[in-house]
Amino acid sequence: MSPRLLGGLLVLSLALNAFAIAGGVTVWRELKAVEARVAERLPPPQPSFRQAMGSLSPETRVRVREALRAATLAARPDFERAREARRQAIVRSGAAQLDRAAVFALLAESREAELRGRIRLEAAALDLFETLTPEERAILSPIFARRFTGPRRSDGPLPPVVAPPQETLR
Repeated sequence: MSPRLLGGLLVLSLALNAFAIAGGVTVWRELKAVEARVAERLPPPQPSFRQAMGSLSPETRVRVREALRAATLAARPDFERAREARRQAIVRSGAAQLDRAAVFALLAESREAELRGRIRLEAAALDLFETLTPEERAILSPIFARRFTGPRRSDGPLPPVVAPPQETLR
């Protein structure tokens, strides 16, 4: 190869590399601009329940924890009934003979029990909020969100569904 051809290839290579780098920088800057615009539209992240509790005074934290624990224990039978009715509906809906009315009734019972539990929890939280300062209420108010961030305790997977004998389904 002649030196002139090598020089031309070198200039061409440098031009292509510069073009590629400029394109990469442009794409990166546009991506950052789009991310910034999306972040402006998103609501600010809610603190987790643990973080919210951590910003309360120790005395208030103990009182809030005890009140919410008592409310949870009071509502537990409703949520357990809701889960049990839903499990029964699953079993009945998988039976050889579908009893639509029975399954529908079990699903309705499950929804009603869950709603009773939610009402108990929310009423107890409002009772508690009446005893808090406006600043403390502002800190804890995200507990009324449908989905509150933070770790969740799980009871694990549902037990295996075992269909009852056919004679009990009729």
